[in-house]
Amino acid sequence: MVREALAALLSLEDDLEVVAQAARGDDVLAAARAHEVDVALLDIEMPGMSGLDAAAALRDELPGVKVVILTTFGRPGYLRRAMEAGAQAFLVKDAPAARLADAVRRVLAGERVIDPALAAAALADGASPLTEREREVLQAAAGGATNAEIAAALHLSQGTVRNYLSLAIQKTGARNRAEAVRTARDKGWL
Repeated sequence: MVREALAALLSLEDDLEVVAQAARGDDVLAAARAHEVDVALLDIEMPGMSGLDAAAALRDELPGVKVVILTTFGRPGYLRRAMEAGAQAFLVKDAPAARLADAVRRVLAGERVIDPALAAAALADGASPLTEREREVLQAAAGGATNAEIAAALHLSQGTVRNYLSLAIQKTGARNRAEAVRTARDKGWL
């Protein structure tokens, strides 16, 4: 419903045309290829593949496609990860509707568009202290997996999983893995 409402809103603009819609993140690349998309409007949370992963796939496969992330998750960590994935714009859904069309136009003109308050918060927070592997292990732990299950899924030893979890707990300032997961999610690191 939200996707269709956004498409209808953008279609009202005289100089913008919505050429495709994809309900799933893992359909974004194919839709962009099939319809020669100039700008992809993505959410962070999408079924099948996250919007951040879809943005990275577009960056790698179709570097001419510009990416605008529009999300409810206005957290500094998500902003940083979106920029690393190749997004040119990052807006939160509570922004005025006119700002979205303006962001699409500005991105097409080669500009970056970032919510100013979120940009300031991202600079104040700094980068995620977690390494990619620590993030991966913590993400696996978020689903309630045991160390043995995480080790098997990620092709690591149980001792290595314990070490990564311990480092993630320490770096997030948490007391246990559940608190580390909560902190990392709140900051947008997972």
